[in-house]
Amino acid sequence: METGQFFSGSYAPEDITFLLRKTVIELTPVAEKEVWLQSGQRHYSEMLSEESVPTPEHMAIYAEALRDGKARLARETLALAAAIAAQPTAAGPIGLVSLVRAGCPLGVLLRRALVLMGRDVRHFGVSIIRDRGLDHAALSLVERECPPENVYFVDGWTGKGAISGELARTLAGRPGYAQRPPRLTVLADLCGTSWLAASCEDWLIPFGLLGAPVAGLISRSLWADDGLHKCMLWESLRHVDQTRAFVDTVSALWTDDMLAEAQRHPAVADPSQYATLQRQSGELVARLMRRFAIDAANRIKPGIAEATRALLRRVPEHVLVNRRADPDVRLLLGLAARHDIPVEEAGDSILPYKAVTIIRKVR
Repeated sequence: METGQFFSGSYAPEDITFLLRKTVIELTPVAEKEVWLQSGQRHYSEMLSEESVPTPEHMAIYAEALRDGKARLARETLALAAAIAAQPTAAGPIGLVSLVRAGCPLGVLLRRALVLMGRDVRHFGVSIIRDRGLDHAALSLVERECPPENVYFVDGWTGKGAISGELARTLAGRPGYAQRPPRLTVLADLCGTSWLAASCEDWLIPFGLLGAPVAGLISRSLWADDGLHKCMLWESLRHVDQTRAFVDTVSALWTDDMLAEAQRHPAVADPSQYATLQRQSGELVARLMRRFAIDAANRIKPGIAEATRALLRRVPEHVLVNRRADPDVRLLLGLAARHDIPVEEAGDSILPYKAVTIIRKVR
């Protein structure tokens, strides 16, 4: 069953337009989904498992992370927006394309910041799916309003670089996207594959701790080969929705002085640092594949956000953290304890990441 398109989820309508088709599908239990995924009989983008209501403890850690991280978020989103605003543009508005769904909270903040800087902006939520690519039908709709020269892609962070690579592959033959790497903007680039990042630090990004309740109540995107990709709306989570509260909390901190500082010192990419991150990330993934006899890198989920999400929606086997005492991994440790998953304090051996989750082999 499908319903109309062009909606904003639980965001304010002016903040984002999701170029997705709303649908309802039968949900797949997590354990069953893992079997389908690892057998190769079904792709992850063909299934959804129910997103559970976060526990009070989970919500408390999210609230604490937002309290502690909101000032950093405010500064870094302004610095990213200032860098985008300083780029040469063709005639027409700037087009922000947030990759559904981890890119959406950052994309909304960037849209608000660019408007504050006097720029004409359109912001869209568009699906990208590992191994299957960016939604070309959605990107064609973006291009009706924004020329490719003005389009910037947004994600929350990078992990191993799978989505960065998928974006590059998808855009390789599309006219107007000759920029290499693609203009992907992230808050934290952990593997050195973005075009622009506020930092390369694995830190406790608040919106990395929640799924739908901080991303407009939409699900992960679902593959479709007959037009726009699809998603479900998680109405069951509306009572815990933090979507608007998150962006309002961060953007309320912006001051004239902070804006002026960002325009004097916009975010700047550091290619030399990126090369080191790419090498460290690739070497770590290779070591973990050997150690845990892993035949598919997709079973390795590095970075606090990815490691946490894997515990929430996959079947984990093992968790590695840099330091157990690091408050940034407190939710991760709590989830591991709840599911009786062993945790190893790995120290600097997992750099540039603070945490990694290994998915259990189930077939």
